[in-house]
Amino acid sequence: MDNLIFSLNATVPIFLLMVLGLFFRKLNWIDEEFATKMNAFVFRVPLPVMLFADLAKVDFKSAWNGKFVLFCFIATLLSIILVALLSLLWKDKTIQGEFIQASYRSSAAILGIAFIQNIYGNTGMAPLMIIGSVPLYNIMAVIVLSFFQPEQKGLDSKVLKKTLIGILTNPIILGIIAGFVWSALKIPMPQILNKTATSIGATATPLGLMAMGAMFDIHKALGKAKPAITATFIKLIGLCAIFLPIAILLGFRNEELLAILVMLGSGTTVACYVMSRNMGHEGVLTSSVVMLTTLFSSFTVTGWLYILKTLRLI
Repeated sequence: MDNLIFSLNATVPIFLLMVLGLFFRKLNWIDEEFATKMNAFVFRVPLPVMLFADLAKVDFKSAWNGKFVLFCFIATLLSIILVALLSLLWKDKTIQGEFIQASYRSSAAILGIAFIQNIYGNTGMAPLMIIGSVPLYNIMAVIVLSFFQPEQKGLDSKVLKKTLIGILTNPIILGIIAGFVWSALKIPMPQILNKTATSIGATATPLGLMAMGAMFDIHKALGKAKPAITATFIKLIGLCAIFLPIAILLGFRNEELLAILVMLGSGTTVACYVMSRNMGHEGVLTSSVVMLTTLFSSFTVTGWLYILKTLRLI
C-alpha cells in the first residue's frame, strides 16, 4: 500500500494539472492560441532556466555520467529503428512518418521533468537524459517525416539543415550547456540570481502541464483509432517493457532509472503535431497519439513506478 501511495503521489498531481488546463479551456479562460503560446513560453524561458539553476549548483565532475548518457542515446536509437520496422505493417503508407515519430518521441522535457521533480524535488538526471535523447529525437523526426512524406519521397536537405540549426539554438539544450559551464567553472551562485532563477523555473511545470491539458481534444483522439492505439501502446508500455529490464541489468537505479522511465514511457510531445503539420503531413494520427498518451501516461507511469518501487529500484 505504501508503494502504491508513493506512485499515486508522484503521478496524480501531474494528471490533475492537465485536467485543470482542460477545465480552464472549457470555461474559455484559455483558448487554443493562448495554450500554444503558453507552451512555447515554457519551452523558451522557465524550463531552460530551471535546468540551468539545477545544474549550476551541482559539481560538474560528479554530475556527468557517460554510461547513462550513452544508454539513453542507444535506447532511443533502437526504439526508432524498432517502430520504423513496425510501421511497415500499415497498408496506408501515408501515415508511416507520423506513426514512427509519435511512437518514439517522448515529452521528456515538460512531462518527464515534472515527474522527476515531483518525486525528488529537483530535475535529477533529467538534464543528462535530455542530452542523450532529445537531439536524436529531433534529428530523426526530420529525417523520418521528410523521407515518408505522403506526396514526396526522399530527404529534404534544406529542412534537415534548418532543424540542425534549431537544435543548436534549442533553449533547453542551451540552458543545460549554460548550467554545465557554470558548474564546471565553479562560479558562485549569488543569492539574488538563485532566487530569481528558482522563481522563474518553478512556473515551468504547472504552466506546461496546464497548456497540454488545454490542448487536449477527445474528438481528434478518435480520428485514426487503430494506428493511434497501437502507437500509444508502444509508447507507454512496449518500449518500457523492452528497455527497462536492460537498464536494471546494467545497474541503473533511483534517479537514473526514473529518468530512463520518463524517457521511454512519458506521453508523446505536442511538438510532434506541430512538426508533422509543417512538413506536409495530415497530423490527425499524431494529434490522436499525443492526446491518448498524455491521458493514459498518468496511469501507466503510475504502474511502472509501483513496480520499480516494489522491487526497491527507486
